[in-house]
Amino acid sequence: MSAGTTIDAAKAAPAVDAVRTGQRIEDVLDRLATTGDPAARAAAEELVQALMDFYGAGLARMLHLLSTPVGRRTPGDPLAALLGDELVASLLVLHDLHPEDRTTRITRALDSIRDHELDVVDFDEETGTLRLRAAGGGGCGCAASGTTAQQAAEDALACFAPEVTTVELQAAGRSGEPTLLQIGTGPATRAATTAGPAPAKAP
Repeated sequence: MSAGTTIDAAKAAPAVDAVRTGQRIEDVLDRLATTGDPAARAAAEELVQALMDFYGAGLARMLHLLSTPVGRRTPGDPLAALLGDELVASLLVLHDLHPEDRTTRITRALDSIRDHELDVVDFDEETGTLRLRAAGGGGCGCAASGTTAQQAAEDALACFAPEVTTVELQAAGRSGEPTLLQIGTGPATRAATTAGPAPAKAP
């Protein structure tokens, strides 16, 4: 990322009057109340509260990141901490304000789950399918590990690159094939299969 990363001002939302916006929300809730359907009003109030909690958490996170002492910030780009934060990034992407392209955001998502060591195979724009391959040294090769890696990738991509709607995970060293999860054999079984036939008994 360059040191001059900026958010496109042309994409920024127009100025909004906070007082008028609050009044508009109240008017909508009042209209719902006149319908005589308490469930509809309760659902609308819950939705408003959920959105307030979401945006409130995002604003608080931004303030926290921006208030970090200069000596502890990522050097070079003043926006690096914001763009690399899952919550802040998800808000920017939601409003088409994130300055990075999809490829960069996918890389950010995978960098946030480095323990799983996943590489990008390809991305299908028509279906929104991202194919990933487990790196050679990552994981134990067991079913639980594969499931955890895929879930971690899906969660991270939902924040940084919601264009990805489906994640397909391939085993390390394979291309174009579904993930194959192998169950190891026990010591006794391995001994029986590798030792060869038993020698014939002497007459």
